[in-house]
Amino acid sequence: MPFATAPSLSHRTVLAATAVAHLLTDPAGTYVDGTFGRGGHARLILERLAPAGRLIALDRDPQAADAARAIDDPRFRFVHARFSRMAATLAALGVTRVNGILLDIGVSSPQIDDPARGFSLRGDGPLDMRMDPTSGPSAAQWLATATLDELVRVIRDYGEERFALPIAKAIVAGRAPGSGGRPARPPATTAELAALVADAVPRSGKTVQGGGQHPATRTFQAVRIHVNQELEELALVLDQSLDLLAPGGRLAVISFHSLEDRIVKRFIEAHAHPERQLQQTDQRLRRLPLAQAQLPQPRLRALPKVLPDAAEVAANPRARSAVLRVAERTGLQRGLP
Repeated sequence: MPFATAPSLSHRTVLAATAVAHLLTDPAGTYVDGTFGRGGHARLILERLAPAGRLIALDRDPQAADAARAIDDPRFRFVHARFSRMAATLAALGVTRVNGILLDIGVSSPQIDDPARGFSLRGDGPLDMRMDPTSGPSAAQWLATATLDELVRVIRDYGEERFALPIAKAIVAGRAPGSGGRPARPPATTAELAALVADAVPRSGKTVQGGGQHPATRTFQAVRIHVNQELEELALVLDQSLDLLAPGGRLAVISFHSLEDRIVKRFIEAHAHPERQLQQTDQRLRRLPLAQAQLPQPRLRALPKVLPDAAEVAANPRARSAVLRVAERTGLQRGLP
């Protein structure tokens, strides 16, 4: 029996107006929405762009490409691509400098709410979890072949799961043929993985882990991050942003959990205060009377982080963990050596 697809999926864009307000510095400029999703941020950007402005949107989800076709605006261009390919994608369009880059990191509400995508514990669906279902192995395929050590590392590091070892052992055990000729049965659906993890977590952990959340929540997060290489993708696009942003251009990144936010925070700090990192690396520099011109120059200027207010969280509970970090590109080219 085929799995049902959710008939109506709603999506409320988090920090939409706030992020766009921080992003746009020149209404006639060129901007990139690296995570189009269903177009919430893109539509707001277009509303505020001048006739000479331009918006290029990227997303690796084919369903995002379908949603982008609804925008009929000569200033808008959508490209089906992962944002780690941003520099190459823009170069193919003849664009080498932009005035702003917006990234809304993580999985979107329509992806979570559709059981057929396999992201969520709610309902049952095929264990896919790929943001682009046409590319790479699915979650089920990875779980069927990963080693015990790899499973432990991913679940522990990407899920921050303290029961990573027993969960990994349960997954491996499920892949082995059982007594009486029972065939191997790696998890193939979201319900099967959720049940397997719940059985593997010690009873005491079921009540205290994550403030009462489902025992498999962290494992689902970990597997999704690994299958989509989300942290690696984020690091790649952040590095590219330094060369893509024109002086005064802004990088705006919305993240939803500490793993993502930590990468963004450290990236901005490293390029806003490169002298600190250099001095930490080479303790001898602390004792040298170096002139300012001899120090690596900042390529970014960090703006204060932004959190959703109480009204937004009340209207959209998924906003409660969101963090918006913004940095402005300086005109200086000499950064970290």
